[in-house]
Amino acid sequence: MRIHIPSSVKKILNELDSNGYEGYIVGGCVRDSLLGRIPNDWDICTNAKPNEIMDVFKGYKTIPTGLEHGTITVVLNDEHFEVTTYRIDGEYSDGRRPDKVEFTDDITKDLSRRDFTINAMAYNEKDGLIDPFNGYKYLTLKHIRCVGNPNERFREDGLRILRAVRFATQLGFKIDFTVSEAICNNKILLKNISQERIREELNKILLSDKPSKGIRLLYELELLNYIIPELIPCVNFNQHNPNHDKDVFEHTLSVVDNIEPKLELRLAALFHDIGKPNTFTIDEKGIGHFYGHHKESERICRDVMSRLKYSNREIEHVSGLVYYHMIRYPHLRSTSAKKFINKVGLEKLDDIFKLFVADRVSSKPPYDFEEIYKLKFECEKVLSEKQPL
Repeated sequence: MRIHIPSSVKKILNELDSNGYEGYIVGGCVRDSLLGRIPNDWDICTNAKPNEIMDVFKGYKTIPTGLEHGTITVVLNDEHFEVTTYRIDGEYSDGRRPDKVEFTDDITKDLSRRDFTINAMAYNEKDGLIDPFNGYKYLTLKHIRCVGNPNERFREDGLRILRAVRFATQLGFKIDFTVSEAICNNKILLKNISQERIREELNKILLSDKPSKGIRLLYELELLNYIIPELIPCVNFNQHNPNHDKDVFEHTLSVVDNIEPKLELRLAALFHDIGKPNTFTIDEKGIGHFYGHHKESERICRDVMSRLKYSNREIEHVSGLVYYHMIRYPHLRSTSAKKFINKVGLEKLDDIFKLFVADRVSSKPPYDFEEIYKLKFECEKVLSEKQPL
């Protein structure tokens, strides 16, 4: 088993080795390389202590980014690489970071503190794969399984609960039963996690290839209660409408899957119909209506995004898409496109059409895009001719 290591990373490993220290790539870069994915980061662990790491790389730029936790950032060719001393973590009294760490010379002890077996592997070209917790086995089985006792791992850092869902979504893996059980036992720990950290995990779920898997897992594991409880009434909500063949939740998941992986679009897809249960009426023919649901959805969208500490720019962009997602011009006139552009705003114009299409594709077939594309063509004509708005 051989992993291709970039030249800059090899240089760091070689410098450690030539100075009498061990050095391995570790964690996500090992996992992703074994899966044939391109790693986002290359993290390195070593038995060298922080001051020794800085000594080894005294000819390079180094940054003591996490000195108390043993992490030194080494800069090579304008790239930043974290080099961290093997360590054993102490108690996690804040449910996020260890109160203290103890440095060790044992790579196995370092790997034992990590969250999931697929993230607890190390590698270098001399020793090959270091895999004391069968991470490669669970990688091939496509299982998310904790290192050691899952209840202990989650009590150390409650965010690991969402990381399990995120990895299952990103990689298309199954969450092991022992992990699911521990998630259900410890889900209340999410109350102690900052909204910013929750938001970042949600974003990664939404930007995966099939975000519906992650959103569905959040519901099934009763985690939505701690993130977006406003979405729960949409589950199994029958629309009683001939234009829809799915309940509100399933329709929403379909729209999220069918729109491009841009964060503002995925968020708009998630929130576009969230106000439907609050606006439902049924007429004498038994047909369901959701008058004004775009306004209610926009209100909820703003509430949730504010709670999760999204930026004002993101909130304005996404809530605008949600508010205008029901605009239609069945009798298109030359002035209609200008009104539409002025309402929606130039910066949201491409996105609103993408939301229109994903919404239509997720409704009951046959799909009729004529009205959408006529409006899009008219808008493009107005803009290309630089007509006054």
